Amino acid sequence: MKTNLQTRTLISELQKAGKTVPLWKRVAEELESSTRRMVAVNISKLDTVVQEGEIALVPGKVLSLGEASKKMTVAAFSFSEAARAKISVKGEAISITELLKKNPQGKKVRLIK
Repeated sequence: MKTNLQTRTLISELQKAGKTVPLWKRVAEELESSTRRMVAVNISKLDTVVQEGEIALVPGKVLSLGEASKKMTVAAFSFSEAARAKISVKGEAISITELLKKNPQGKKVRLIK
């Protein structure tokens, strides 16, 4: 069990939303797993995988290697400062909590691992 109160609260919110939308249940399971298995994704991978108009959801940390060549919205558990700055030039970097509030149905969201 995670000890950080914010992380536990986020997982709880995702599990509630996951009763109707399977995407949120899957993200909650990813965040509940061991910290050693936490996903780390570079901007270069996001740039190749995410289509224009999609929202990338990273249940881990976004790192700054690479450049964002297209406008994209990225929701993640955490961002390196450099990654947040690079994404914010053309797109938007938001938390998973913000995404859950803005898009409770999980429409046009791509889970990136």
